[in-house]
Amino acid sequence: MKIKMREMTYDQVLDLPRLKHRRPRKPSRLLAAVAWLLSRPTLKRIGFTYTAERMELVGKQPCLILMNHSSFTDMKLAYGIFYPRRMGIVTSVDAMTGMLGRLMRWLGCTPTHKYVSDISLISDIKYMLKKNRTSVLMYPEAGYSFDGRATTLPRGLGILIKRLGVPVVTVITEGAFHRDPLYNMLQIRDVKVTARVRCIATPEEIGEKSVAELDALVDEAFSFDNFAWQRDNRISVSEPFRADGLQRILYKCPHCNAENQMEGKGTRLTCHACTKSWEMDEYGQLGALDGETEYPHIPDWYAWQRECVRRELEEGTYLLDEEVDIVMQVNLDSVCRIGTGRLLHTLDGFRLTGAEGKLDYRQSALFSHTLYSDYYWYELGDVIGIGDNEFSYFCFPKRNVSVTKARLATEELYKMKKPSRRDVGASEKPQA
Repeated sequence: MKIKMREMTYDQVLDLPRLKHRRPRKPSRLLAAVAWLLSRPTLKRIGFTYTAERMELVGKQPCLILMNHSSFTDMKLAYGIFYPRRMGIVTSVDAMTGMLGRLMRWLGCTPTHKYVSDISLISDIKYMLKKNRTSVLMYPEAGYSFDGRATTLPRGLGILIKRLGVPVVTVITEGAFHRDPLYNMLQIRDVKVTARVRCIATPEEIGEKSVAELDALVDEAFSFDNFAWQRDNRISVSEPFRADGLQRILYKCPHCNAENQMEGKGTRLTCHACTKSWEMDEYGQLGALDGETEYPHIPDWYAWQRECVRRELEEGTYLLDEEVDIVMQVNLDSVCRIGTGRLLHTLDGFRLTGAEGKLDYRQSALFSHTLYSDYYWYELGDVIGIGDNEFSYFCFPKRNVSVTKARLATEELYKMKKPSRRDVGASEKPQA
C-alpha cells in the first residue's frame, strides 16, 4: 500500500489548510457490503475461522471492539467476524490520506493521530455508539506488533470503558502475524488464521469493576506471544524468505553487542561485525550455526534489547542523533516531503530541526507512552513518527539505524519519568 506524496517547502506546508474535525459518518451499508465481499477471497484463502465466547451477552447492541494489530489483513478479519454488524472504525490520520480516505469516511472510519492525546476522539467514539448506534472497532495498540507480542498499551483504557458503559469485546488473532509480519516487507506466507472473540465485560460488570480491574482485563486479553504460539502448536512457516528483514526486530548482536550490523536474509540472521549467524527454523525459533544460542525465542532477544536500552538511559549514555528525510502531514489530502533535517532523541525527549532553521519541534519524554515507529512505511522505508494534533512529522533516517531502538527508548524513558498514579489520579486521560 502506498501513500499520496507531494514535494513542497516547509513554508508551503504551513500555508496548507489544517485538518478540520468532522463528526463520524454512519457507515454506509452498501460500502460495508462491498468491503465484506472484497474480504472474502482472502478469508477463504487463509481458511479463516473464529471462536466466540459470551457474545450472547452482547446481542445486537453497539459495543466497543478491541482488536490486536498484526498485519494489513486485520480489517478483513474484522469484517469476516462482525459483518453485517455496522462498525465505526478508529483509523490513523495517515491511513486515511487521499481518495481512499474519503471512501473510508463513508465506511465509518474516523481519523486520529497515533499516540497523541485526543479528547475529541472520546467524543467521536461516544457519538458513534450513541448517535450513530454503531459498534466501534479500535486497535488499542495503534501500531503493528514488532516481536509478536502486544505493543505497549496506554493506561486509561479502563477510564474510557467506564465512560462508555457499553459491552467490551476483544478480538485476538492467531496466524495473522505469521502470515504477514511487519519486518518481512509485505511478503505473504502460507499460514491459516484464526481468532478468539470474547465479551470481556458487560455494562453491568463494568459498573461493578474499578478502572484498574478493567485495565487488567484488557491486559490479560492482550497478553499473547505469537512466536510461542507458533512453536507450541508446530505451525510451519517454510518459506525461504522467512528471516528477510529480521534485523528490524533484532538489531543488536548478543554475542558481540554490536548494533545495526545484523542482516536477516533467507532463513538466516547474521551479524556482520562478528560474523556469527543464526538459523530461523520453520517454527520461528533461532539456532546458532556455531557456538551458544543466546536467545532461541525472538521475544526473549527483543526483551534483552529493551534491558540494554534501559541501562543506557539509566547511565545517561543513550543518544539518537541522525540526519533524516522529513515528511509532514497537516490534512488528509496528502503527505509532503520537505527535505532533510536532524532528529535528536535524548533523555529530554525528541527534537526535530530542519527547513533552514525554520522548523524546530520538541516533544517531551512524557508526551506519549510509546512511539510511532514503523517498518517499510508505505513502501518508503523505516520511519520514526512524532508530532501533535496539528502537525505530523515522519522521519526517515539516512543511515542504517534502528527505529525499534527508538521505540524501546521512548517506552522505557516514559516509565522512568512518568508521575505515579497517586500523582496523576483522576486527571489521567486515555490516548488514541
